[in-house]
Amino acid sequence: VASAAGAAVPAVPQRRWGRGPCLRRILTVISLFWASGAPVANELRCQCLQTVQGVAYKSIANLKVIPAGPHCSSLEVIATLKNGNQLCLNPAAPQVKKIVEKVLKR
Repeated sequence: VASAAGAAVPAVPQRRWGRGPCLRRILTVISLFWASGAPVANELRCQCLQTVQGVAYKSIANLKVIPAGPHCSSLEVIATLKNGNQLCLNPAAPQVKKIVEKVLKR
């Protein structure tokens, strides 16, 4: 390759990213997680980063209460709604406390 001044500049070989060892490593790691059934990062941190103060009781299909532990320093309340969405509820909110009591009585 020649430069504007006419002197020859050595060509820099371009690296081609094909289906090489990098892709094989990624697929191996993914398949190991699938084979073991381990969640990727769910157990190592808090599930709820933001919470809501309440939700209509009739719209809740399932309620999961996760106690504080080494993964997260606070109690977490996760509601699965009938439409499939999940919401993190504030466990200190009065409406959420009532919802948890009702679900425990079911």
